[in-house]
Amino acid sequence: MLSLTDAQINTWLISLLWPLTRILGLIMVAPIFGHRSVPKRVKIGLGVFIALIIAPTLPPMPDVGLGSWPGAFILVQQLLIGMAIGFIMRIVFAAIEAAGEIVGLQMGLGFASFFDPQSAGQTLVVAQFFNILAMLVFLAVNAHLLLIGVIVDSFQSLPISSQPLSAAGFYNVAAFGSTVFSVGLQLALPLIAILLMTNLSLGILTRSAPQLNIFAIGFPITLGVGLVVLDLTLPYFVPQLEQLIQNGFQATTMVIQTLRPE
Repeated sequence: MLSLTDAQINTWLISLLWPLTRILGLIMVAPIFGHRSVPKRVKIGLGVFIALIIAPTLPPMPDVGLGSWPGAFILVQQLLIGMAIGFIMRIVFAAIEAAGEIVGLQMGLGFASFFDPQSAGQTLVVAQFFNILAMLVFLAVNAHLLLIGVIVDSFQSLPISSQPLSAAGFYNVAAFGSTVFSVGLQLALPLIAILLMTNLSLGILTRSAPQLNIFAIGFPITLGVGLVVLDLTLPYFVPQLEQLIQNGFQATTMVIQTLRPE
C-alpha cells in the first residue's frame, strides 16, 4: 500500500505551486499572453504546462510549509516577480500606444476612438493600429518565446527564497515607466514635425487669403498629409519597435538581478 507523509505532499505542492505562481504572474500582465481575448483556461493551462516542465530542474525549495505565513509570503513574492517581468513588456507596448495617441491627435483623429476591452477605456484608432503593429512585430521576432525563456531563466538567477526581495528592483520597474513618454514622443516625432509644418503653411495661407475657409480645407489637408506621411514612415517603425522590445528584455534582466535579496 502506498503511503505518503505530510512532508512529501508539501514538497510536491511547493515545487509546483510556487513556480506556477511566478509564471501566472507573468502571463497575467505580459502582452499577448495577458490579453483579455485569451481564455483564462488557456492562460492557466499554459502556466501549468510550463511549471510541470521546469519543476524538476529548479533549485531546492525552502523548507517552509505551504499553508504557513512564511509560505504565503513566498507565494506573494513569486507573484510580484512574475508581474514585474511582465509589466516591463507592458510598458513597452504602452509607449507605442502613446505614440499612436500623439499622432492621432496631431492628425485630427481625436474623435475617431472606440472602446478597447484590454485597457477598459477609449482608444484612438491610430493608437490601436500601432498596438496591432507592435503585436505583429512582437510575434515576428519570437519575443513571446523569449519572454517565456526569461521567466524560466529567472528561477536560476533569482531562485525561490524566503528572504525578502530588494526594493531596488521595483524602483527600476518604476523608473522604466519613463519610457512611455520619451519613446512615445520619439516615435511620433517625424509625423509631429511634418504636421507642424503643414499647420504653419495653413496659417500663412489663411493670413494671405482671409477669404479661404480654413475649417473647410484645413482638416482634409491635415488628415491627408498625416496619412501619407504615416504610410511613408511605416517601414522605418519596425526597426525602432524591434529595438524597443530588445530594450525591454534588457530591462527585465536588470530588474531580475536587482530583485535579489541583499
